[in-house]
Amino acid sequence: MLVTVAAAMVVVVPGTWSVARHVLTIVHEGGHAAAALVSGRRLAGIRLHADTSGLTVSKGRSRGPGMVATAFAGYPAPAVVGLGVSVLVSLERDLLALWAGLLVLTLLLLQIRNFYGLYVVLVAAVLLVGVTWWGSPVVQGVAAWGLASFLLLGAPRAVVELQVARRRSRGRTSDADVLARITPLPAIVWVGAMLLLTVGCAAAGGFLLVGP
Repeated sequence: MLVTVAAAMVVVVPGTWSVARHVLTIVHEGGHAAAALVSGRRLAGIRLHADTSGLTVSKGRSRGPGMVATAFAGYPAPAVVGLGVSVLVSLERDLLALWAGLLVLTLLLLQIRNFYGLYVVLVAAVLLVGVTWWGSPVVQGVAAWGLASFLLLGAPRAVVELQVARRRSRGRTSDADVLARITPLPAIVWVGAMLLLTVGCAAAGGFLLVGP
């Protein structure tokens, strides 16, 4: 429970959030990449930036189910991954969750196309290697629980920030606006769907972590 509270503080406090949000961006862009590959698109590279933004480029049809899935997958990805980690933690498979994260980071390294992105992913990978190889079972458990909590709590905040940024900016380049251009639904509907999904995952994951 204390680990979840600590993760909540990281999400709430601006100073820690601005740094830890890089983790969310890695998973966000990984979600785009995974959806692109599953839907038959060709992945052309991933970029991560110092302002915690990112860009995943894929090639294929500019419309259709594949493009919709690819554009939608980013914001829900941290919540879905957080839920998956929560399941493993509840089954006492903490090390497996950390190894899975390390595998994903290794695959992402093959697609990174800028130096800052390479740096961020390498730092995350080194931290995971340290915990998995030299951390005690208690440390590994805390790390897995903390990662799950952070992803579950951070995902809804990122969606809220998305809508705030949309209201403040005249540019319409967000994932929700891309979805609005390629589907009949307005951007706010897509933002709402993302928020519902991330909150639902957070509730389910929270039950697994701290519920009876």
